[in-house]
Amino acid sequence: MTKSNLYTRTGDSGSTSLVGGTRIRKNSVRLEAYGTLDEFSSFLGCVLSDPECPQEAKGQLLCVQDMLFNLGGYLASEVKDEERPPVWGLSEEDLERLEGWIDALDEQTPKVNAFVLPGGCMIAAATHVARSVCRRAERRILTLADKEYVDPLLIRYVNRLSDYLFILARYFNFMKGVEEITWHRK
Repeated sequence: MTKSNLYTRTGDSGSTSLVGGTRIRKNSVRLEAYGTLDEFSSFLGCVLSDPECPQEAKGQLLCVQDMLFNLGGYLASEVKDEERPPVWGLSEEDLERLEGWIDALDEQTPKVNAFVLPGGCMIAAATHVARSVCRRAERRILTLADKEYVDPLLIRYVNRLSDYLFILARYFNFMKGVEEITWHRK
């Protein structure tokens, strides 16, 4: 059996294929949306690879990465004008599970009465980076949704992911005994 090449040369002119074969420019709004989800997943990989990442968080983050792959595939599929396809593999139950994770982490983390700045221990800082990339992915998805149909459940899920990562970063700092960095108005 011959191993296939990793390169195809088909993208050398600045275009790529959507699911189904339609060619689009690599700087299209659609590609920006699912490409930023891919970048977001890569940053989650950095959090996952930290030896300080607890098993429960690893399980949750791996579940999120799996879902991001589904969402990326959905966004990498052309939508005809008259279609309103549901997002692949995402349900209200997935959103509820994510909200349950947020609530559980929030219950374990002390209340803070200030704006939290990114930082603290290394795993919390990496989680804040992932959170900010998640927010950018959300903005790219909303730009796409202004032009073409995107299932609103996908938008809600990505919005909730940034909330999850915020409290996860706070939880990591709390577990490591690292005080939150808060904003002080000058």
